Amino acid sequence: MSADRTILSGREARKKAVVRITLVGSVVNLALLTLKFVAGILGRSSAMIADAVHSLSDFVTDIIVLVFIRISSKPRDESHKYGHGKYETLATVIIGLVLCLVGLKLMWDGGNKVYGFFFKGEQLSSPGYIALIAALVSIAVKEILFRYTVIVGRRENSQSVIANAWHHRSDAFSSLGTALGIGGAILLGPNWAVLDPIAAVVVSMFIVKVALELLIPAINELLEKSLPADVEAEILNTIMMTPGVSDPHNLRTRRIGNNYAIEIHIRVDGAMSVCDAHDLTKLIETRLRERFGQDTHVNIHVEPVK
Repeated sequence: MSADRTILSGREARKKAVVRITLVGSVVNLALLTLKFVAGILGRSSAMIADAVHSLSDFVTDIIVLVFIRISSKPRDESHKYGHGKYETLATVIIGLVLCLVGLKLMWDGGNKVYGFFFKGEQLSSPGYIALIAALVSIAVKEILFRYTVIVGRRENSQSVIANAWHHRSDAFSSLGTALGIGGAILLGPNWAVLDPIAAVVVSMFIVKVALELLIPAINELLEKSLPADVEAEILNTIMMTPGVSDPHNLRTRRIGNNYAIEIHIRVDGAMSVCDAHDLTKLIETRLRERFGQDTHVNIHVEPVK
């Protein structure tokens, strides 16, 4: 009973930590997107307005994380006997998709302005200093928020929080590119105003790259991809170290949110009693959970040695 209470206490502490850092991020994102929209309009900067849209996507994904974290932290129930971990994976996919769409939109808009400037002779207005100041403020704030968020995400082993941290970092990159484009356009004059949309295109490429790095592992998990080969090898080694066990086979593994699911067949002495075989499997389960986490799902099928 005390062990169960400890596990539940750990889950509650994890949920509180994740919710706290996400709330901090959402407040910061709301303040930054307001600042960027005002600065982009007053400073006549398309790059800054695009950057504001990116911050808006940050704010939206914060809300998504808050909703899904509350669901994924719920204990197992009759309708979800493997728990609710996949909801957090789904949140990661949504964040990745939002990032990818925002990156492609920024790339499209910036590319159109660059094309119009070079091939259609369209003139672009030079941005104002207020846009440059807003970009520099955003870089500093978002980099600090990234470092804080990624530390919490790794400590709590939360995929969606780490994904959100990289969303903060991508916003910092976006603001860095925006600052370079705005600064170059201001310092070099109207003939170099095209630096503003060029910066937006370059930054959007980084955003799409980060989005794909988040999406691919999360989609693999939703598609029930097996755990990496080195993890499966470690599982087999852990089982083989248990006396009385031979020929572990039919290993099946997958991720369920932040937890592993392990199914395997083992062979034991055919003369072993049911009680002894049960104790042996409980020992293996304990060792696997000590290595891979207390919420690891373990299913062991016992077969007699032939």
